[in-house]
Amino acid sequence: MKFFVSVVMFFLLLNCFAAAQTLIRDSCKTAAEKDPNLNYDFCVQSLEQDPQSKTATSLSGLVLASTTNAESKTTNLKGIVETILKNKTYPPGTEPALSTCVELYDDANNSLNEALMNVKSADYKSANVDLSAALDEPGTCEDGFKETHAKSPITNENNVLFQKILIPLAFTNML
Repeated sequence: MKFFVSVVMFFLLLNCFAAAQTLIRDSCKTAAEKDPNLNYDFCVQSLEQDPQSKTATSLSGLVLASTTNAESKTTNLKGIVETILKNKTYPPGTEPALSTCVELYDDANNSLNEALMNVKSADYKSANVDLSAALDEPGTCEDGFKETHAKSPITNENNVLFQKILIPLAFTNML
C-alpha cells in the first residue's frame, strides 16, 4: 500500500512540474511575442532554473517569482560592483561610473521591493510602474561608461539584469 501511495505521489509531483514547465514556456512565448526586447530562450531558462517559478501555477505566480528573481540579481550585481570598487580592480577612468551604478542598483532594488509588495496585493498596474523604473537602471548604468568613453566591465551583467527585470514587466502587461 505504501508503495502505491508513493507511486501516486511521484506522478502527481511530476505532473505539477510538467504543468509549471508548460506555464513557463507559454508565458515566455506570449511575452516575447508582445515585447521584442524579451529573449524567449533567456526567459524560459531563467524561470526553469528558479525553484519558485517551477512551482508557480498561474501567471501571477510567475510575476511574483520573476520579480523576486530580478531583485536577487540586482542585489548580486550591486555586490559585484562594490567588490570591484573595494579591490580597485576596475579599468582606468571607470570608478565614477561604477560608483553611480551602485546607487542605481539601490534605486532598482527599491523599485523592485515596491513591485513585490504591489504584486502580493495584486496591484499589477502599480507593479508595472515600479518594474518600469527598475528596468531603466541597467541602461543608465551603461550610459555612464559611454559618457566617459570608457569600456564597462559589467556590460554582460547589466544585459542579464535588464532581461531579468523585463520578464516580470512583460508578464504584468499580460495580466
